Amino acid sequence: MLQSFSQVTEDILCHPKFQALRYSEHHGGENTLFDHSVDTAKCAYRLAKRFRLKEERIEAVTRAALLHDFFCYDWRSPSHQRYVRRYAGLQRLRRMHAFTHGALAARRASRLFPMDERQRAAIKSHMFPLAPLPRSSEAWILTLADKIVASREMSAAVGYHMRRWYHKVVPAH
Repeated sequence: MLQSFSQVTEDILCHPKFQALRYSEHHGGENTLFDHSVDTAKCAYRLAKRFRLKEERIEAVTRAALLHDFFCYDWRSPSHQRYVRRYAGLQRLRRMHAFTHGALAARRASRLFPMDERQRAAIKSHMFPLAPLPRSSEAWILTLADKIVASREMSAAVGYHMRRWYHKVVPAH
């Protein structure tokens, strides 16, 4: 019998390093990396069920989705920006966060949680087309779920910033 979302993800959600994602801003506005990861995992879980994947594959894609952004660094920090600026041209582009964080997240997640190669590959490719081509149904579902959730978050962030701008420009009556 298929486990519930909370049963599939409980060990990850309770881990202190994963809990620390609550303090990392993501996609602007009021969204955190924790929120984004949980929302992406819930979306992937629903998509995998809708596509009638086998139970073990639903669990695999859900766990991979929860860990897809488990890169554990602030890519906006001055130290990371200095690291990227040490390179020029194509080398700089290849070291930018959007291109590298999938592989880093897969490596760091596999140190703390049991993962198979399909899950690691799904995490590595979730930024397609900036990352390798997804090669399994889990990888495609994770990529789709991440794009759905990120689009929703970016739309909310634009609205958040527009409201802040509006209240500065238009005085309250």
